[in-house]
Amino acid sequence: MPLRRLFAVLPALVILLCAGAMGLGGTAKADPVQTGHIEVELVSQEAGVAPGSTVYVALRQKIQPGWHTYWRNPGDAGDATRIVWTLPAGWTAGDIVWPTPEKSRVGPLLDFAYTGEVLLPVPISVPADAQVGSVVTLRAAAAFLVCEQVCVPEDAVVTLTLPVVAGVPGADPKWGTKVAETLAKAPKPAGLKAVFELQGSVLKLAVTGAPLKGADLSGAFFYPYSGKVIEHPPEQAIERGPEGLTLSLTPGYDFTQAEAKPTELAGVLALNGAAYEITATPGAIPAGAGGLGAPPAAPAKAHGSAEGASLGLPLAVAFAFLGGLILNLMPCVFPILSMKAASLTAHAHDAGRTRVQGLAFLAGVVVTFLVLAGLLIAVRAGGAAVGWGFQLQSPAVVAGLALLMLLVALNMSGVFEVGASVQGVASDASGSGLGGSFLTGALAVVVAAPCTAPFMAGALGFALTQPPLASLLVFLGLALGFAAPFVLLAFIPGLLARLPRPGPWMDVLKKGLAFPMYATAAWLAWVYSQQTGSIPLAALLAASVLVAFAAWLYGLAQARRIEGKGAAVPFVLAALSLVAALALVVAGVRAAPAASAPAAASAEAAAGPGLASEPWSPEKVKALQAQGKVVMVDFTADWCVTCKVNEGTALKGQRLVDAFKASDAVLLRADWTRRDATIAAALAEHGRAGVPLYLVYPKGAGEPVILPQLLTEGLVIEAVETAAKG
Repeated sequence: MPLRRLFAVLPALVILLCAGAMGLGGTAKADPVQTGHIEVELVSQEAGVAPGSTVYVALRQKIQPGWHTYWRNPGDAGDATRIVWTLPAGWTAGDIVWPTPEKSRVGPLLDFAYTGEVLLPVPISVPADAQVGSVVTLRAAAAFLVCEQVCVPEDAVVTLTLPVVAGVPGADPKWGTKVAETLAKAPKPAGLKAVFELQGSVLKLAVTGAPLKGADLSGAFFYPYSGKVIEHPPEQAIERGPEGLTLSLTPGYDFTQAEAKPTELAGVLALNGAAYEITATPGAIPAGAGGLGAPPAAPAKAHGSAEGASLGLPLAVAFAFLGGLILNLMPCVFPILSMKAASLTAHAHDAGRTRVQGLAFLAGVVVTFLVLAGLLIAVRAGGAAVGWGFQLQSPAVVAGLALLMLLVALNMSGVFEVGASVQGVASDASGSGLGGSFLTGALAVVVAAPCTAPFMAGALGFALTQPPLASLLVFLGLALGFAAPFVLLAFIPGLLARLPRPGPWMDVLKKGLAFPMYATAAWLAWVYSQQTGSIPLAALLAASVLVAFAAWLYGLAQARRIEGKGAAVPFVLAALSLVAALALVVAGVRAAPAASAPAAASAEAAAGPGLASEPWSPEKVKALQAQGKVVMVDFTADWCVTCKVNEGTALKGQRLVDAFKASDAVLLRADWTRRDATIAAALAEHGRAGVPLYLVYPKGAGEPVILPQLLTEGLVIEAVETAAKG
């Protein structure tokens, strides 16, 4: 009976054993290998392979926390993972499909790495004559450099067995979905058009195409396939456009030293949540790749201020109007107050003429603000990283303004007359002085407006991220606010009636008010020297002498004409002197060094008794924070009067020196006297379009606190001490 029962169940046992054998041969099988800091194994997207098909087999790395391996271009240090395959006859392996890497900063270096778990898929081609029902073994010898503070070379030999099946194999139950997700997220071409252009010391990379229209570009970053085409550590400034973006890169060895310059720039453009393979060719930067400014700042970075990134258009216009009002109280405007005062006193007791003067001043302010805003929008649309105050970043413009201010001062001093007075420029015979008031408003904007005031900073930051029409509305609000006090005075006769009746005192006052204009001319000459050097400054000073000589000759000619004498010779000599002055300025500008940023000229710059600053860079901020230091960054420019007032009052003194030493703090200076794309990007990152900007970073890590535009020593000390507490 027992024997009979055994024979009865024997067929069932045979069937179960066969089914088990088929199950063992019907799924992929691999064993993980421990290398020391990584768990490594081969995993498959599918549970089997079909003859003539392609299967993706991934090298899985499970990396210990705190350690990392490297991308195909490891960056400034490291080595990419390498795989050597041993496959059955007729089987072939393709290239690794590299997922988008992470940025890993180690001191001044930037590496492209992987952390945690990463799958590196490889396409395996199966020959058409692979025998169905057989089981094949794929073997891979993998070598990696795994790093933390130190780097350790490790390797492993891993295997994977796969059955050859008829028909379409099913997905691997454990790894199929993960491999498919890795392949889906991996960078791939998307029809993007990319061009690059070397512009001086900046390599511009412009990318346009449908996937970038309306995309979040705030985290855009270019990972080059070659390690020699760009310098990896510098920040990549982002300029948005209606069709895409432009990145400002720092050219590497292949562009700066190699004899044969690159003919293409290939790599991965990574955005927030997407990545695309691109191959750029040489060409002009298209207008559609710029013009909308940097991406709006992340809300988390707007500590301590109402930044432009979160403003709507109505609020931005309101803030711009308030900022324009406050701008009249900023040190930037002080040199122009003498022109306003002369204009007010000239017609203080003629209400009708005073109102007309006020409206002409308003027109000059509004027109100049909108013209400068239009130029700024157009320049940014061309791909240049510029901000508010860009006109004073041009040495030629600064030199021209210095000579113009000298002429205004000489006119106010009585050396010559244009119309009836300085306010009579372009006036008619009746002496209405409309042209002079218009010019006063225009000069006030050109010289004074580049500095930023409270409320104005956030509004401008918003404006430069908007379409042109919205941007111009914000600038219009700023112009109306800036002109409002003068216009109100012109329309309130009771205030001006308190002034004495016209008389000789007005001529004395006008000549006394000429000296602030001389000071403005001297200040602009100093700014010019900071931008260009001593030889161009000498040319500008010589041109100033010629301009003064021409003004004297013009005044002499006017006097001779009044006396009925010949004035042709003085007029001709005056014209020749002006031409010679212009030639000297042009020669001086051409003799200036090609883009020498003052901040980079020396490793240390004085900022007060015993307190020194170092040149700023984003990498230096992170390195100093990592060393446990408090970092204060001063975004400044030599043409920013508010900046210089703060430097001469709040950023000097023994109390400040002692506070910096006690808090282990470092002062970094970002000098924007001349154009700098990296500084422009940093300003935009914090919702600003101009200087000054003051940031205080806590020790270790963390976002900065933004200080007001007008500083006091106590406010700076309090911010540094608070940051030192972490």
